[in-house]
Amino acid sequence: MSTLAYALTDTSTMLRRQIKHMQRYPSLTIMLIGMPVVFLLLFVFVFGGTLGDGLGGPTGGRDAYLAYVTPGILMMTLAGIVQGTAIGVAMDMTEGIIDRFRTMSIARVSVLTGHVLGSMIQSFLGIAVVLGVAAALGYRPEAGPLEWLGLVGVVALVSFGLIWLTVALGITAKSVETASNSPMFLMIMPFLGSAFVPTDSMPTVLRYFADYQPFTPWIEVTRSLLSGTAVDGQDLVLTIAWALAFAILGYAISRKKFNKR
Repeated sequence: MSTLAYALTDTSTMLRRQIKHMQRYPSLTIMLIGMPVVFLLLFVFVFGGTLGDGLGGPTGGRDAYLAYVTPGILMMTLAGIVQGTAIGVAMDMTEGIIDRFRTMSIARVSVLTGHVLGSMIQSFLGIAVVLGVAAALGYRPEAGPLEWLGLVGVVALVSFGLIWLTVALGITAKSVETASNSPMFLMIMPFLGSAFVPTDSMPTVLRYFADYQPFTPWIEVTRSLLSGTAVDGQDLVLTIAWALAFAILGYAISRKKFNKR
């Protein structure tokens, strides 16, 4: 069997390990997915009437705001789920299992790849749950088959970048507690972007930051795809660039720290 075949087999084993963890400890997955659902309900039912009027005039209302805020909540879902990645990696690095893996004839890359693939499964599960809740509240996307396919690609790309970034945060953390807190800035970023209100309503300095930080183009591309409208070229370029930058940076740090430790 070739080296690549061994690596794929070991990665499959590590992925099964992550799935077993999700099955045995569902409370973490429920918490990570449940928080965006709470935000969706909170903003739609508490703030949605007023904010929706601001978006769509007097006839906008809660339905208009539901259509606006759902893409932002979807990106917040990804930001929340990858926190679990940092926690899982930190647990492996601090509880001795890595020392056990080092004594076994397995591909080193498979340990981290198993975390990445397991988190991507959680990401798509979270996106499906939030979309289901939004649909139950009355949200009706106008996306066609190509737009839905594009949405799958955007979710995969963004989650891949965020997951590798949080893998790096988990490896560099000195404890599980530190790893649980270090990705918190990812949950704050959507609030400083276009997730809940348009950026043109913000002060100039904050608007400039909001327009070019990672989450705003991710949200705008998602919003365009779900509404069935044309995707802005600049937002698409920034979406790809930010996601790839996070993935490359996270992978480079993770590989260096993992081999060192």
